Amino acid sequence: MKKVFFSFILSFLLPTLWEGLGIGSLYAQTNVVTYSPGVSTDGVVYYLPKTAFKIAVTATRTTVHPGDFHNYAQRMLRLNDAAHSEQTQWAIDRVQIVPFGMPDTAKVYLVTLKKNTSAPLCTLTDDGILLSINTQADKPQPPVVEETNTRNSDKMNSRDFFNQEILSAGSELKMAELTAAEIYNIRESRSELTKGEADYMPKDGEQLKLMLQKLDEQEKALMQLFKGYADTETKTWVLTYVPELGKEKELLARFSDQQGLVDKDNLSGAPLYITVANKKTVTSGRTELTDKRLIDKVVYYNIPSQADVEISFMDNTLIKGQMPIAQFGHEEYLTDDLFNRRATCHVWFNPVTGNIQKIEDSSLVK
Repeated sequence: MKKVFFSFILSFLLPTLWEGLGIGSLYAQTNVVTYSPGVSTDGVVYYLPKTAFKIAVTATRTTVHPGDFHNYAQRMLRLNDAAHSEQTQWAIDRVQIVPFGMPDTAKVYLVTLKKNTSAPLCTLTDDGILLSINTQADKPQPPVVEETNTRNSDKMNSRDFFNQEILSAGSELKMAELTAAEIYNIRESRSELTKGEADYMPKDGEQLKLMLQKLDEQEKALMQLFKGYADTETKTWVLTYVPELGKEKELLARFSDQQGLVDKDNLSGAPLYITVANKKTVTSGRTELTDKRLIDKVVYYNIPSQADVEISFMDNTLIKGQMPIAQFGHEEYLTDDLFNRRATCHVWFNPVTGNIQKIEDSSLVK
């Protein structure tokens, strides 16, 4: 963050700090003018923000792999859902929208000082967005979204559970028959334990639980040889989107059930749309000063307009909400009394929308 304290050591400045309510008629004024490249003047350039979005799309890929004995799954175990070939499927889990402020290069201004004014304390973000006047402001936290990628697999080493007879089998068919017979034996043993009919019953409930868990593990491992196993990958992509007037619905990206999120021009995926509909809660366009003598003597801030925001895929709404959008509204202004040397009016601005977040007059606070 840039905490800029305008302490210009000039012969015409009084060494007093800002305090008291500003009275513009008693002191020479501080100018706030539209910044023009090449203008040399003492001051600081600040931006008003435009509202942008960090959009996190999280999806999971599931890949099912066939087991070694998949050809015998239906015949020996009556499995109709066994995988016979590798199958991959991506599916969207969730979408998150996090608004943030970025400098609006069409709204850049320069705060300058004139004779007999006191230097105000201004706080800027690292990229120059105005956060406060006559006070310090906390640094805005960056959007808490990041790209991630995690993988998991339920594959077990099935051959660790082969008995000696299975290992000695001379063909794949024989191994499959013996493995299927072992699965049926495991199921029968589990049934006897739960009914209390086993030859060797456990001494207590905890031991029974452990024995049942072990049988479940053995059956799952051996069943994978027939039914197959799956591995998954959960991935989050982060996109940046800046709403614009006149562009209500736009193609954000594409999503493929085989590749996940892909670029807009990759036709292997179906369109993922974003709609930002201006509700026109305020007028658009900058508020112009009727008194042109004041044009260089004001501080601009934003009044955002509300908008309905929706992201959709295949005619399904993934996320929907309402948000204030800076560039859909208009600018207003504060007089430069804030910069007079007795000013005690503290102003905080929203770093995402640029509107006034809080005003406090320290002279009235007891």
